[in-house]
Amino acid sequence: MARVQAGGFCTLSGLSALLAAIALGGAVPQARAETFPPGNIRIVVPAAPSTPPDIISRVIAAELTRLEGWAVIVENRPSAGMIVAGNDVLKQPADGTSIYAVGMPLMAAPSLFANMPFRLDADFVPTIKVASSYNVLVVNPSVPATSVSELVTLLKQKPDTFSYSSGGFGTPAHLIGEMFKLRTGVNATHVPYQQFPQAIADLISGTNQYMFITMLPVIDLINSGRLRALAVTGPVRVPALKNVPTIVEEGFPNLVVEDWVGYSVKVGTPATAIAELNRAVNAALTRPNVRDAFAKLDPEAVDRLGAG
Repeated sequence: MARVQAGGFCTLSGLSALLAAIALGGAVPQARAETFPPGNIRIVVPAAPSTPPDIISRVIAAELTRLEGWAVIVENRPSAGMIVAGNDVLKQPADGTSIYAVGMPLMAAPSLFANMPFRLDADFVPTIKVASSYNVLVVNPSVPATSVSELVTLLKQKPDTFSYSSGGFGTPAHLIGEMFKLRTGVNATHVPYQQFPQAIADLISGTNQYMFITMLPVIDLINSGRLRALAVTGPVRVPALKNVPTIVEEGFPNLVVEDWVGYSVKVGTPATAIAELNRAVNAALTRPNVRDAFAKLDPEAVDRLGAG
């Protein structure tokens, strides 16, 4: 499966720039295959516009339209731990024209929601993994901690005094935040937000004290001193934050967490359709203009792009 690192929050103007970069590729669309797709293709994203799964999917959709001549659109169906989007796809024909953009939160959904209406392993067929990324643990500068160990000590000394932000219940920031609490034995209050930018704003203001977050939206905030980075949740350092240690270096190897985005289709979809989708998305991910677009989205993206 092809892999490209996911980025973080991006403004709508930034998204327009990414799609414009793709349009400069200039290749003539290939003729449609006689049997696939039988109609327009929908990538159903269980997240709001301008979030990582949405941006990644719009970049891929634009390139598939350009390269393959397919009509590919992205539809946002946020809320309920990715369940609403999954139900949407299950109501459609099993022909490969409705794609479910899945991710790490869906793995935890059965534990968070009592009545899951479907099973990812039984009702869907994986098609391709398109993105992966790591988060960075950041704190408000007023927090007297310059390492993960110091933060853990502080949280244990003052249980239930501190709070951490997330972009919503069941999101990666929430799941990693709860894992952090469980594996370090600390107590802190989770504060979910419907709007991702507001979660960052309240972290900067000091309303909340720390957050696990995708790197792109906070790199400039870290460099300017408005936030302090304690560790990246990956096993190795990343060039964009080369002075920030990994969670492993900080002594917490059990907190290495990879976020990801992949595509699945409804069970019963013909194997030929799944193979065609896999081929087309892999081809899109190798295009120079897509590589450039992802490089703008996340400085680490191009280094992790490749077939597999």
